[in-house]
Amino acid sequence: MKYYVLDPGPIAAPSSAPSFPVTLLVGRITASHLYRDDRLVFGESVQLGTFSYDRWAEPPADMVQDLLITALRSTGQYRTVSTLSSNVRGDYIVRGHLWDISEVDKPELMARFSLELELFDPKTRTTLWSSRYQHDEPAQGKKVPDVVAAMDRNVHAGLQQLISELSQYLASHPPQPPAN
Repeated sequence: MKYYVLDPGPIAAPSSAPSFPVTLLVGRITASHLYRDDRLVFGESVQLGTFSYDRWAEPPADMVQDLLITALRSTGQYRTVSTLSSNVRGDYIVRGHLWDISEVDKPELMARFSLELELFDPKTRTTLWSSRYQHDEPAQGKKVPDVVAAMDRNVHAGLQQLISELSQYLASHPPQPPAN
């Protein structure tokens, strides 16, 4: 049995990135039951399978949620970033759905990653922003560790893009200070 993890390395905000005096709460990333299990998934479109002896160290949906929280914190743009299940009150909730995190072997060996995020305002009960990242990252070899390395690059690129888009949204729609 072999277990794999994605690199938890930080995603830095650009030096000119604004900071926002808000608390973000990150909700649980939803996903199909395939991505709530620890087995690596392979396949194409309507036919998927799982590897018997190659597994994630934790379910991919949980791993992506942890990486998202780490990435948001590492930008230094927010007052606080916490999980939704914590006792912290938040200004906004970041919710997500993991659509795909799998190996695809046609036309070539690739790591497919697809994640959708949205920014929800609990005060107005409205979704303010949403975006989806979807990309197939070519593997540099033909073995499972090569696909995992490609997946690591793909997940980090996806989180970087989505976090940047979220920052752009907040910069163009500045949070209003609370009324006294």
